Amino acid sequence: MTTTQHAAPPVNGTTAETATYVYAVCRQLVPAGLSALPGLAAGFPVRALRCGTLTAVVQHVPAADFTQEAWEQRLSDRTELERCARAHHEVVVAAAAGGPTAPLALATLYRSDERAREALGKDTARFTAVLDRIEGHAEWGVKVSLPAGSPRPSADPPPDGARRDAPAAPGSGRAYLERKRGLHRAREHRHDQALRTAEEVDAALSRLATAARRLRTHGQELTGTAARRQILNAAYLLPHGRAGDLAAEVAAWRARTGAEIELSGPWVPYSFVGEV
Repeated sequence: MTTTQHAAPPVNGTTAETATYVYAVCRQLVPAGLSALPGLAAGFPVRALRCGTLTAVVQHVPAADFTQEAWEQRLSDRTELERCARAHHEVVVAAAAGGPTAPLALATLYRSDERAREALGKDTARFTAVLDRIEGHAEWGVKVSLPAGSPRPSADPPPDGARRDAPAAPGSGRAYLERKRGLHRAREHRHDQALRTAEEVDAALSRLATAARRLRTHGQELTGTAARRQILNAAYLLPHGRAGDLAAEVAAWRARTGAEIELSGPWVPYSFVGEV
């Protein structure tokens, strides 16, 4: 990330030092779809920047507000980070309405339009390959969850009237260990079944897609429920005409496995712009 200063025209009667923030790269852009968007810096228009055969979607931002230190503070503030991510995504979606669009990562900044044009121009071949690949496609997300495993076993309570500190009856320790082994084997069996389910669902959906990516599964702190465990978090690059096939396949796997399968999309293909 580069955030050194560049003089910009007066804004609201004052002169600000700015950097150039880049949202995405595309082939063509409909500026009217961007003009009403605030982006990340109100008062600075979101606009097109021609970079050879491609077009970047950019915005001037106040350099003092977009330094490395300022971004580190945003990353540590969940509310502010979500605001920036939503603003970034809003611009990317508006740009993608006009054709295939390669989103850039949050906080992609250059010293000036000239530096942005130079840096992005050097990557023209890669961007062109990405845009060729995603044209006519959208990203779909699939998350698969199963009931969470049983809680850890605890020692059985003593019979009514028995002292908790009384010596164990002969053989009771062996029976307890056998029960623990049985519970452990049952958990391993459920784990193996969950892995097979994830692999089978992913393989079936991947056959419909041009490309697929397995993403990191979310823990219970992110899913918000302790009752279910996420076993698959994946993204699929799908031709526009196959959305119905994907929905039908997901429904079939829900019925077959009893798993909770969440299908989301269509999205701008964020997950598939860095693989070429």
